[in-house]
Amino acid sequence: MPAQTPPPGDPLPPPQLPPGFRFGTSTAAYQVEGAATEDGRGPSIWDTFCAEPGRVVDGSSGADACDHYHRYAEDVALMKRLGTDGYRFSMSWPRIQPTGSGAPNAKGLDFYDRLIDELLANDVQPMVTLYHWDLPQALEDDGGWLNRATVERFAEFAAIAGERYADRVEHWIPVNEPNVVTLMGYGIGIHAPGRALMFDALPVAHHLLLGHGRAAVALRAAGATSVGCANNHAPMWPASEDAADVGATKLFDALWNGMFSEPMLLGRYPADLAPLLEEVVRDGDLAAIRQPLDFYGVNYYNPMRVGAAAEGAEMPFEFRELVGYPTTDFGWPVVPDALREWLITFRARYRAALPPIHITESGCAYNMGPDEHGVVDDQPRIDYLDAHLRAVATAIQRGVDIRGYYTWSLMDNFEWSEGYTQRFGLVHIDYETQQRTPKRSFDWYAEVIAAQPRSLG
Repeated sequence: MPAQTPPPGDPLPPPQLPPGFRFGTSTAAYQVEGAATEDGRGPSIWDTFCAEPGRVVDGSSGADACDHYHRYAEDVALMKRLGTDGYRFSMSWPRIQPTGSGAPNAKGLDFYDRLIDELLANDVQPMVTLYHWDLPQALEDDGGWLNRATVERFAEFAAIAGERYADRVEHWIPVNEPNVVTLMGYGIGIHAPGRALMFDALPVAHHLLLGHGRAAVALRAAGATSVGCANNHAPMWPASEDAADVGATKLFDALWNGMFSEPMLLGRYPADLAPLLEEVVRDGDLAAIRQPLDFYGVNYYNPMRVGAAAEGAEMPFEFRELVGYPTTDFGWPVVPDALREWLITFRARYRAALPPIHITESGCAYNMGPDEHGVVDDQPRIDYLDAHLRAVATAIQRGVDIRGYYTWSLMDNFEWSEGYTQRFGLVHIDYETQQRTPKRSFDWYAEVIAAQPRSLG
């Protein structure tokens, strides 16, 4: 019997995902931890970047952020209340290795012991990201990800983390969004370390991918049982049917999507880009990158509309406004069906090479705060999450193996070059008092999770 459509005006029933589907939340160390100079943590490239005038729109930094370093137990209690059974967070490399090499910092290791144990005590499974952009400044001083030696340092860091925590961490992600690091950090310079190298940043992409592969090997050697990735992906829509626009879109699609998925899944670079990487790719590199993945993490926010740039421009493509869709307070278009489109197309493209998928990030910035009653009425966030979970459910019905959805983010936090001007959280943070206020979206997400079918046994 087909499902009956609710009468007009009645709310839809909560999105339904398969039994055992993992509902989680995500954060990153520099965005939430604070305690930037405590207990032996060394400086990262983001500490340096934030100290440079004009780099962050509100002149802020992650020095204090959400004080998660001291308030982690309170935050895990919120996860327990929410009903999530997964938490994706990153380990601060400079907190564990202050200069990016050498003996680990005991107090840094101890913090993640406490956090992991607190999560497990509350039935929340850890998903750990090793590199979520906070490179130790000492390594950047030696060239950062342009320097192949950074790959070796990262493999050593992965071995330290794996040896300490592999017995308690469910899932591991070596590198978060290598395409964003390459383009934003080294290509156009609006993220740390702030280098604007354009196409000369391509060695960064290769070294991040190689770091991913080397870290995966180190983690498995230490006993890790589930290693994946977290790649930012977006459908690319040409601005028109003009051949120049279509060609520009295909090129940017290769740079943004294919340059990171193809090496991980197929052991090769896209044909159009391979010649640009010949000088940095050594024998055995692509085999090292193509490690078996236990899951493929997709970070999704919105599609991109691409057109050909004017003759003489620095880049051959440019981004056009995607009209006809609502936007978040960040100005990003809200297109849930593009997530469904991407997931189905992605599976069709890679077929047997594609492992099960987790949505490792998906969320939206809406900046409303508490009203006079202390209520944060963020209905647009509820609408966003509802529509995107339904898109995931539809993709699953079409045969895509998707195992989880980790919403970005558990709480408002330091949003990189946007500082504290954009709020992505289910929990509102008062940055002066550090008071946590669950938003209406928090309660909605809890209701959705509670309404899911539970696996037997």
